[in-house]
Amino acid sequence: MSTEFQDAHLAEVKPLVEKEEAITRLLPDFDVQEQDVETVHGSVHVTMCGTPRGNRPAILTYHDIGLNHKTCFNPLFNFEDMQEITQHFAVCHVDAPGQQDGAPSFQAGYVYPSMDQLAEMLPGILKQFGLKTVIGMGTGAGAYILTRFALNHAEMVEGLVLINVNPCAEGWMDWAATKISGWTNALPDMVISHLFGKEEIHSNHDLIHTYRQHIINGMNQTNLHLFVNSYNSRRDLEIERPVPGINVVTLQCPVLLVVGDSSPAVDAVVECNSKLDPTRTTLLKMADCGGLPQVSQPAKLAEAFKYFVQGMGYIPSASMTRLMRSRTASGSSVTSLEGQRSRSHTGEGTRSRSHTGEGTRSRSHTGDGARNRSHTDTRIELTPNSASNAEQSSPKSMEVSC
Repeated sequence: MSTEFQDAHLAEVKPLVEKEEAITRLLPDFDVQEQDVETVHGSVHVTMCGTPRGNRPAILTYHDIGLNHKTCFNPLFNFEDMQEITQHFAVCHVDAPGQQDGAPSFQAGYVYPSMDQLAEMLPGILKQFGLKTVIGMGTGAGAYILTRFALNHAEMVEGLVLINVNPCAEGWMDWAATKISGWTNALPDMVISHLFGKEEIHSNHDLIHTYRQHIINGMNQTNLHLFVNSYNSRRDLEIERPVPGINVVTLQCPVLLVVGDSSPAVDAVVECNSKLDPTRTTLLKMADCGGLPQVSQPAKLAEAFKYFVQGMGYIPSASMTRLMRSRTASGSSVTSLEGQRSRSHTGEGTRSRSHTGEGTRSRSHTGDGARNRSHTDTRIELTPNSASNAEQSSPKSMEVSC
């Protein structure tokens, strides 16, 4: 049985801080502690926000090349809707070796850790802060590292939000292009072309200028070059879509894949989606969004993350009053959907969903129990398809456009 949804336009709510300040300043609402943690593969800078709770995971972030935890995630975590979510979790930000603000250059002869070794640093970090499990949120290189970590230590990872993840090793053509680009272009230009799409580079001059200046003036160039080389030397994750009766390498936790529709990583994320368990994976493709959804679309990503963790059984909807108000009180033309939806859901806490776009869409869901809901606000609800759906010969991962 299909249910039709009317289109609704979701207005972006302004962040609490603006431009350059937004990417470097962390709002002082949390108990923040920073320390360098010694691991099996060297020291790594970690920032812990909030107090870990024994009965729930912490949020563990890992940034992309050319960024650190501040420039990669502060625009999202400073956003008011996201703060309403993170009051329920401790947040552990990891900076790759030598990428934090004010990082000194490594000594001569230092060998930068491989991507696999960076992933193996994470268990030591969890132990240092007394964290039993985490929900990982990574972008680009950080998404790769968290995926490798989850493959090697599935018992420590309850869920993953992977932005612009590329599960494949760098191909020969990419390798050659990188080498040629390295001869002709400065490192900042190479990093910018990795982080942002061509359309965004040519149209969003303020954003590109802000991040270019950070890469040039805020990053240790020698250390950055080492991190870039490590990422470009990554191995294929060798993940495969599960097949009944055959043991394959795949992620065991719920996964939310996120990519902007003009991101340079679109093809890589779609490729990753095709290799993951369709009953545990959701692909969120953001319209009018470039390479950093957490920067350009923090409201949508915060809302998607809310439904993701709610689907895992955390954050009761009753506690999300401010986020609900921001949707219902926005100045956008929101279409009331009250009384129009009646759905069935799986018993694992999955959620129904609504969509916005260029046309109406219909979806059907099956599960172990039925619940009726009425909505008066616009939502991005995330529901992976159930493998138990008898009407589908081969389950497909759920895709959402917003």
